[in-house]
Amino acid sequence: MKIAVYAGTFDPITEGHLDIASRASHLFDQVIFAVAEDNYKNTLFNIEERCSLAREAVADYPNIIVEPFAGLLVDYCHRVGATSIIRGLRAVSDFDKELQMALMNRSLNGGVDTVFLMSDARFLYISSSLIKNTAQYGGDVEKMVPACVFRALQGKFPALAARKAEFRQK
Repeated sequence: MKIAVYAGTFDPITEGHLDIASRASHLFDQVIFAVAEDNYKNTLFNIEERCSLAREAVADYPNIIVEPFAGLLVDYCHRVGATSIIRGLRAVSDFDKELQMALMNRSLNGGVDTVFLMSDARFLYISSSLIKNTAQYGGDVEKMVPACVFRALQGKFPALAARKAEFRQK
């Protein structure tokens, strides 16, 4: 069985993430959506929330499972028997950082290859950070995230909830 790990903070998961996960699910027998517990970012959603949102977002994909993970990604891949790491690329600037990580991972565990999937053009500009920054001020991000994430963002950002209610009244 070919197992791939698609790892990230996913704070929050976006339609771009889902696009990459969906395409990876056609290439591998199983895709593990690995949600990073420890990272260098201040997350909006805690690990339980991020895993729950991811599970709801990928519920229609029978060969995608969601798990939290901590520590080195290559160690996690070894524990779960994964032979590949999935990484999404939006722009050339992503490639520089991703290449460095792929080479480091290969030097730590040569049995795990990194597979790069290009983002669909519709999602090139979408990032979790941009979603959070826009939602914080009430910007409409509804089409950029799964419905479960949009509801969760409304709970975190009153301006987003108020703005959505305002649009419904018009």
